[in-house]
Amino acid sequence: MADVQNKLILVTGATSGIGEVTARELARQGAHVVILARNRAKAERTQRDIIDTTGNKHVDIVLADLSVLQQVRDVAAQIHDNYPRLDVLVNNAGLMFGAERQVSADGNELTLATNHLGPFLLTSLLFDLLQKSPAARIVNVASMAYRFSKPTLDDLQSERSYSPVWEYGNTKLWNIMFTQELARRLREHGITNVTTNSLHPGAVATGYGQQSGGWLTAVLTLGRPFMLSPEKGAETSIFLATDAQAGAVSGGFYNKKKPEPVKSSFNTPENNRRLWELTEQLTGTKFLN
Repeated sequence: MADVQNKLILVTGATSGIGEVTARELARQGAHVVILARNRAKAERTQRDIIDTTGNKHVDIVLADLSVLQQVRDVAAQIHDNYPRLDVLVNNAGLMFGAERQVSADGNELTLATNHLGPFLLTSLLFDLLQKSPAARIVNVASMAYRFSKPTLDDLQSERSYSPVWEYGNTKLWNIMFTQELARRLREHGITNVTTNSLHPGAVATGYGQQSGGWLTAVLTLGRPFMLSPEKGAETSIFLATDAQAGAVSGGFYNKKKPEPVKSSFNTPENNRRLWELTEQLTGTKFLN
């Protein structure tokens, strides 16, 4: 295990579930943890709980709704003002929304905005801080739900066809494809002090997906007793943030702390590049071109 004492680690979506466990356990190991959350009250409660549990007072809060691109830009500017570098970015935040298609403040489909566009833009805007670390890591929490997807780049906003399950699965595939294309671009640019990997946390017993409603909520409720605890679900995120060997690998997809192949015919280098370019257009950023 790599020493994370005093390392600056940003964890998004850290007020519940595996994000909260990830932040807590990294703080327990001595990291300086920054929690990115949407809700101030929940963030402050989580901050107090982590400090009380670990005895580590270096737990900070920044606030942003990742689905709102201007809020992502604002929080990135705040992080630049407050921190000299960033050693680990854990893009953990992700949601599944309801049966009716919703859009973000910017007019993007809400699942896409929250699970893919926001994390992409945040990573882009914080990349210079990651480059200031001697050995930085970008950890993207994806999911085996990528298998439950109907991916297309011709209807990225799901305007022609929408389902909460397919949309969530699509965005988890986008997380993996983003990771792989980012790893390729890091190699292409000769950047050796930043690595990136994605992961499947397992089926975790949290309140996740309850807002989707209908049959999916019923299935999740029935299956909850058989699911992993958040503590078990966070293990691979923590592993990728701290393990010495994992820090030397880039572009992998991990399950139970082991790399495994991504079984999707849509996951091709050409589609990875096209997704990257479309995402740049939607977020108004240029990243490692």
